[in-house]
Amino acid sequence: MFPVSEEEADRVKVKDQSITIKSYGLPMIFWGYLLAILVVIGAMYLAVSGPIDKLIATGDQINVVLAYAVLATIYGLPLTLLALYFYEKSITKKLDQITITHKVFWIPVMKKTIELKDANSIELNHFMDSPNVAKMRAQPELRGFENKGYYELFATDKHDKKIFIDRHSRKADIIKIRDLLKKY
Repeated sequence: MFPVSEEEADRVKVKDQSITIKSYGLPMIFWGYLLAILVVIGAMYLAVSGPIDKLIATGDQINVVLAYAVLATIYGLPLTLLALYFYEKSITKKLDQITITHKVFWIPVMKKTIELKDANSIELNHFMDSPNVAKMRAQPELRGFENKGYYELFATDKHDKKIFIDRHSRKADIIKIRDLLKKY
């Protein structure tokens, strides 16, 4: 999720006719989930560390490969989960250029710059991938189960190619993000 107004100083930076918006981190409850997952992985490591040492000590090639594969999984899982928790996406717009940067642990891992057709060539599309059965029945008690779909934000580059920027389930929020980007 991205901020929807310029007042959020820690997530929105306005400088030299450009704006940079950064995605929010996960709520604190998810950090509790991560802690629980890491405790389970730690318990798994304690349970298998003895047998893995014995497999490595046998010297048999297949046993050694399997033991190191298990160790790589046990060490790689927490690192991968932690990387997912420290993922951040930022969108920078300056005149007719948008830059989308993906960061892990504050290190940019992927950066994409789009030369826009014009400064306002950012559009919103509504997408619904399944039939809205609850809405077709028009029963008041099913109103909460209506499929509202989601909204996708696209930029059109100089070659009239539509490039995906972001998606959101709330129309009001994605419209505010679009308008915020069009402003600069």
